[in-house]
Amino acid sequence: MFIPIALTAVLLVPLYIVLKRVFGSHPLDRIPGPKSPSWRNGHFDEIFGINGLDFHFMMAKKYGPTSSFKSVYGERQLYTFDPKAMHHILVKDQGILFEETPSFIGSLNLMFGGGILGSLGEPHRRQRKMLNPVFSIAHMRGMVPIFYEVTHKLRKTLAAKVQDGPQEIDMLSWMGRTALELIGQSGFGYSFDDLNDEEHAHPYVEAIKGMVPLFGRNQFARMYILPYISNFGTPAIRRFIARFLPWKDFQEGKGMADYMWALSKEIYEEKKNAANRLGKELSGKDILSVLVAENEKASEEDRLGDDEVIAQMSTLIFAAMDTTSNALSRILSLLATHPEVQAKLREELNDAFQDGDIPYDQLVSLPYLDAIARETLRVYPPLHRLLRTTLKDAILPLSNPVTCTDGTVVNEIALPRNTDIFISLVNSNRNKALWGDDADEWKPERWLSPLPKDVVDAKIPGVYSHLMTFNAGGRSCIGFKFSQLEMKVVLALLIQNFEFSDAGKEIFWRSTGIASPVVVGSELGDLARHHPRMPLMVKLVEKDI
Repeated sequence: MFIPIALTAVLLVPLYIVLKRVFGSHPLDRIPGPKSPSWRNGHFDEIFGINGLDFHFMMAKKYGPTSSFKSVYGERQLYTFDPKAMHHILVKDQGILFEETPSFIGSLNLMFGGGILGSLGEPHRRQRKMLNPVFSIAHMRGMVPIFYEVTHKLRKTLAAKVQDGPQEIDMLSWMGRTALELIGQSGFGYSFDDLNDEEHAHPYVEAIKGMVPLFGRNQFARMYILPYISNFGTPAIRRFIARFLPWKDFQEGKGMADYMWALSKEIYEEKKNAANRLGKELSGKDILSVLVAENEKASEEDRLGDDEVIAQMSTLIFAAMDTTSNALSRILSLLATHPEVQAKLREELNDAFQDGDIPYDQLVSLPYLDAIARETLRVYPPLHRLLRTTLKDAILPLSNPVTCTDGTVVNEIALPRNTDIFISLVNSNRNKALWGDDADEWKPERWLSPLPKDVVDAKIPGVYSHLMTFNAGGRSCIGFKFSQLEMKVVLALLIQNFEFSDAGKEIFWRSTGIASPVVVGSELGDLARHHPRMPLMVKLVEKDI
């Protein structure tokens, strides 16, 4: 008797949930939004697809800062880039009313272990507290010599490649390798790559560059399947079952995760064993040494376990390498198609670097270099979206009132528990009501004069330059100063020595979480599976003798 009842429940409960979503009422039904094209998929493919940001820009243009849409099986979701709403979601009520989605936490835990991106609540607080000192400005100053040393290696290798004339070079690959070596040297006192040639790139680069497209291809599974299976049984049972799943992408992701964890663990234990042989604690200026030293001084309740430290290593390598290398590649691509901007930047750099490498404070203060970095991160944030969900029924206040479908005007929205919220970082950064009619245009010069009053008054909650590029609040990007330093050192040395121009290839930037470039051939094929590449023509700058 019990078995038939259980089987009936297994079939009827999901059916009830689907029918309730499709035909039931929801507070978001009153919030304007596009008509769902399908009861089964809704706007899922447009929201999470790789084929550009047109749908997102349409949402902003047609419906303003706050709207709604339907996802899989009629699920209602809120779409917003309203400043007050973002402040409440990401800062004021983060962890109380609003939190990361189970799909995000599950994915990051599977890929990196319990690192800072994949933890919540108290574990997240402890990890962030331990990491804060290593990303301070004072610590960044100490990293500058390492950054210059690594980038000079890159400069020397590229110079050798183009000494006989201009060459087409995949700059995404070299930016990825350089970013990996920078986090390796400054993060762990470990060298991944001597940056000498194409043949000896570290396999970590391939693992990281394949990860984001893998996530993008499997967005549905991550959101609607992973949260249920990630808590099934014990970790040992899940690992055993995972070995036999006939799912190519899953096995590929598992291989990446296993490789990254094993390498991080090897580096960590190598450093600890070396310190033990010398009879002293880990010492050095790299992030790992400082983190371990801070961890040793911490109280018992704040201290991280070895697995938590190792998880931070994998997480930091991914965050420092993939997002920043893609942002650097985007800047080089823009400079290649804006030669007048490239020339002006080179002039600023040549004036500043007359007596060799310049110190941290002078480098970060170069106005045009800074303007180019800020404008690129404004118009083309590597991560263009965030997802959050409601932990309980919530009332979300708005800066900009919304006219509902029944004609009423509201200044706040009721959100039932487990309502997902799509936060558009790119639409916030390009909000024409704040930045002006040219908000979609890449104009570094806009940062050389005071920002529009509307931008300042809007109180955008982001941690960087009135932008949402690096998130906001307690889950904002802890390493954004590291990222800025990396970008500026690499650009400073490359632009002084090389001229970048278009290689005549059509480049498509996939919107798979972190934007990544691919070359479009005569046959488009499956862009989701194309290997990330960004070829540019590179030649030596002619120096006056």
